[in-house]
Amino acid sequence: MEHAVRFHKTGGPEVLCWEEAAVGSPGPGQARVRHVAVGLNFADSYFRSGLYPVPLPSGIGVEAAGVVEAVGEGVTRVAPGDRVTYTGFLDTLGAYCTERILPAAPLIRLPDGISCETAAAMTMRGLTSAYLMRRVWPLKAGDSILLHAAAGGVGLIVSQWAKLLGLLVIGTVSSDAKGELARAHGCDHVIHSGREDVARRARELTGGAGVSVVYDGIGKDTFAGSLASLRRRGLLVCLGTASGPVPPLDIAQLAARGSVFVTRPALADYIADPVEKGELAGELFDHVAAGRIRIEINQRYRLEDAARAHRDLEARRTTGSSIFVV
Repeated sequence: MEHAVRFHKTGGPEVLCWEEAAVGSPGPGQARVRHVAVGLNFADSYFRSGLYPVPLPSGIGVEAAGVVEAVGEGVTRVAPGDRVTYTGFLDTLGAYCTERILPAAPLIRLPDGISCETAAAMTMRGLTSAYLMRRVWPLKAGDSILLHAAAGGVGLIVSQWAKLLGLLVIGTVSSDAKGELARAHGCDHVIHSGREDVARRARELTGGAGVSVVYDGIGKDTFAGSLASLRRRGLLVCLGTASGPVPPLDIAQLAARGSVFVTRPALADYIADPVEKGELAGELFDHVAAGRIRIEINQRYRLEDAARAHRDLEARRTTGSSIFVV
């Protein structure tokens, strides 16, 4: 019998249940995929807590990699035996399982040089990094960026990609160990957020000008400092709300800070077009296969230990990427 992690009510990690799950045959446009590895992302906690409301009971997780077991009528993009990865939102919700049926449209074939574990650790984080580096802002060599949570899964990929583009990378971390990890993956400078004034230090490191772009996945606790770190006509990219939702913004602040910009992008809007998704995935896979970007899997869990994994994630005890090994 196959198994899945589900939750019947919203709340803390304790609401996650390990249950038997029947898996049938794929219908038109669907595929049956046997998972090898499943990605753990902070967004998973948003579904579990109710921040992202879904009908209950519900599965959890939006990213995994594995092998196609069967396909339904009309599916031509993948075939049984193909190694695939996927990420998404509601269309892929339920990834914390051993095997499942899902729409075939989100599936991406894996090149030979990338394992299923690596794919599960990087598909969401890697595609997020890809659009941040290649789509959101016209970055050019010599630009400076401030990257919050630089030792996290997205942070480590963005740091490496940014160095390939010739950017000055300033990362924030919460410990000396995370600072060493961030430096090893491309950060030119590290700011310890718990004991330094981030905005002041960012300006010192840029000769008083401020950075071109801030990438902020923390939210409430860092938003004001992120705005204060920008150069004139710079951009604040709000990626997530790990510390809580960003407070309401008086847009007059944007003018007062130097005609700066703020955006809250979502991965779904950058991979909705299959052609653009293919371009971003292709560039990501090429960098990883060639060793230009290293994917750090620093935590591995069993699916039945999903509650412990969520506790570690929310307590900021993780670095790099985390996966469930099936």
